[in-house]
Amino acid sequence: MTRPVPIAASLALAALSFAAFAQTETTPATGEPAPATAPATAAPAASTPAAPVGSAERGKQLTFTCQGCHGVTGYKNAYPNYHVPRIGGQSAVYLTNALGEYKKGTRKHPTMEVQAQSFSEQDIADIAAYLSELKQ
Repeated sequence: MTRPVPIAASLALAALSFAAFAQTETTPATGEPAPATAPATAAPAASTPAAPVGSAERGKQLTFTCQGCHGVTGYKNAYPNYHVPRIGGQSAVYLTNALGEYKKGTRKHPTMEVQAQSFSEQDIADIAAYLSELKQ
């Protein structure tokens, strides 16, 4: 899924394109390239939005599905013969990165990819906030 380029980024790209065009102008009399002028300053880039702050309270509600495999409470999972990683007590950064990679498809596991694709960025932040607070 692609998202439209924010207006500020579009304006910055337009300004850079114009500056590049302006630097390649030719002099009318000779057809030679015009002398170099002072470089145009680029418009400030659009700031990337800050990562959402997670709510552990909301994250607890979102992790009920996780418990079926990861067995968050006491790490008792439903698959005695299949290793499922412990997620309770992991760092919020690790959990956010892992879920983000599953969501993008750069980290592969069919169940986790589908699960992560159902989460918004805020959901992921909330889940990471809750799970990172657990003591396992």
